[in-house]
This record gives sequence, C-alpha cells and structure tokens, in this order.
Amino acid sequence: MRGTRRERPVHAADIAAEAVLIGAGGRAILLQLADPAVGRGVAEHSDFETRPTDRLTGTLTFAYAVVCGSESDIRLARRRVNAAHATVRGARSDAGPAYSASHPELQLWVAATLYDSAVTMHELVYGPLDDATADALYAAYAPLATELGMPPDLWPADRAAFGVYWADRLATLSPGELARDTAARVLFPASGPLWLRLSMPLARLVTAGLLTPRLRTAFGLAWSPRRERAFTAVLAVTRAVYPRLPRTIRHLPKTLLLRRLRRDA
Repeated sequence: MRGTRRERPVHAADIAAEAVLIGAGGRAILLQLADPAVGRGVAEHSDFETRPTDRLTGTLTFAYAVVCGSESDIRLARRRVNAAHATVRGARSDAGPAYSASHPELQLWVAATLYDSAVTMHELVYGPLDDATADALYAAYAPLATELGMPPDLWPADRAAFGVYWADRLATLSPGELARDTAARVLFPASGPLWLRLSMPLARLVTAGLLTPRLRTAFGLAWSPRRERAFTAVLAVTRAVYPRLPRTIRHLPKTLLLRRLRRDA
C-alpha cells in the first residue's frame, strides 16, 4: 500500500475501536478460563457448540459501548449483559469453586484480561503508548467492570498498581481439565459460519503466541520454532498493512455491533 499514510490512534476510544484488538480475544478468553471460578461459569453457561460466536460478539458489543459509545449505548449494553448474567451462578461442587457473574473479584479479572490483551495487541502493532495515552486508555477500560457493579476502588489505582495485580494473578493461574476442555471448544469449534472455521488456524496461532510459555503449555497448545516464525511473520505483515487501512475499515466491527445494539434495543 505504497503512498498510504500510516495512522496511529491517539485517543482511548479510537484505540479501543481498532479491529486488530480482536486478534487478542482468544488470549483474553483463555486467561479468563484459567481462573477456576470464571472458567466454570463460562463452561456451564456458554454454548460454544451451537453458538460459537455469541460470547465474543457479546463481549465486544459491551466493550465498544462502554469505551466508545454514548450514555445510551452504555445503558443498553449494561441492561443486556445484566440480563444474561442474572442466572450465571453456581455453588461449590466437585466441578469446581462457587461462582457468580456479579462477584466483584471475578468482574475485575475479566475486565483486566480485556484491558491487558487490548494493550498488548495494540503495542505489538503500533509500538509502545506514551504515558498520557496509556493512562487515558487504562482509565477508559475500568468501567468494563464498574458498569456491572464492581466497586470502583477495586480497580487498581494506576498502571503500576495494575502491573503488580496482573503479575500476581498470572503467577497463580493453573488451568485445570475443565479450562482446557472449554478452551478446546473455543479454539476448535465444531460448528459456526464458514468464515469462523477458516479463520481458526490463524486465531489459534495468534492466541498461543500471545500467551506466556507456561500458560501455553498448561493449555496444551502446540508450539515450535516453526510456529514461532509463523507468529512473528503474521505480526510483521499486520504491522506493515493494518495501520494503513482506512479508519472506516479498522473500526468496522465497532460500527456494526453498536448499530446492531441500537437496532435491537
């Protein structure tokens, strides 16, 4: 695309609207599954076999509404998510720990995985954020949890505090059999639209590449020097091509999902 200007988003809402961040969606989901309580809730309340894209589009719609949308969008998305979460709870059993979609610590973890995955993907494509932009983006992602009821003071006070929280959580994650089984259902869908099934080899490669080696192994994801080179090549092509795409294309998922949210209200 010689002659096309490379555009770097600088506002939090513009960064969150970038379609390339969806590439880190698999990483965020697997990190969520690695928490035993979240993993059990997802396994027992998400139907990946017959509706493999529902959780992804639901999460994306909520994130776009909260970070990029209007107050009306936020209300619509919050009402939809709260309705979906109303029955997402379970008592402790042999299957795992108790869980509830309204539990503040679990809301924090889910929001944290979305924020960290978004920043990770953005910086891989565009390079490191400056401090002011990084702080603004961090603040913009906090409502992903607080809009669903998490006390605001539970969100780490700043990026340094988040880094401590994140490192501590990563060190304690140990995906069990349930998490691995659910991850396999996510990464190897048995049904769904053709575009989804065709895109999954690339999605699996990127998801594995974005995880730490320890978690990659814990989830049983294949890795090798050849796959490492393929992952590096995918990132190189993405860096070269994606930022030069028109903004309307780069923001298309946000535009379509917010339009659907308003239409279905």
